Amino acid sequence: MPLDQSYLGRVYPPTPPYEVGREKIREFADAVFAADPVHRDLAEARAKGYADVIAPPTFAIILSQNAGQQLVDDDTFGMDYSRVVHGGQTFRYERPIVAGDHLVTVMTVEEISSRAGHAFLTTRHEVSTVQGELVVTIWTRLVIRGEG
Repeated sequence: MPLDQSYLGRVYPPTPPYEVGREKIREFADAVFAADPVHRDLAEARAKGYADVIAPPTFAIILSQNAGQQLVDDDTFGMDYSRVVHGGQTFRYERPIVAGDHLVTVMTVEEISSRAGHAFLTTRHEVSTVQGELVVTIWTRLVIRGEG
């Protein structure tokens, strides 16, 4: 089933607020082997000018996946998730994610195309504080393998 082209430009509702906790940041930093003490040590983070510990740059993938689930769960779009291959990820930060942030994510379908029997999908995820301050924009590129 091909991807529904009418989804191009579709904007999904914001995710529920995600509260960024110190322990979540520490766990993520451990998982990705981020050794910088600003991810674990409050005094070190404050010495470098941050209000609290900061998340490693790829921490925002958690937020984009939460928003992206809306598209994965949308049966009318035509995406067979068992055929999905990660094509790429780009992050553009306005500022680091800090423990204590309450963040929401709005996803937009930015590109739908096909080449060589495969579908290509690009979504944009704008992660903002609940007050509306943009923190990071994430572009996710997926390839949906064709049959054969």
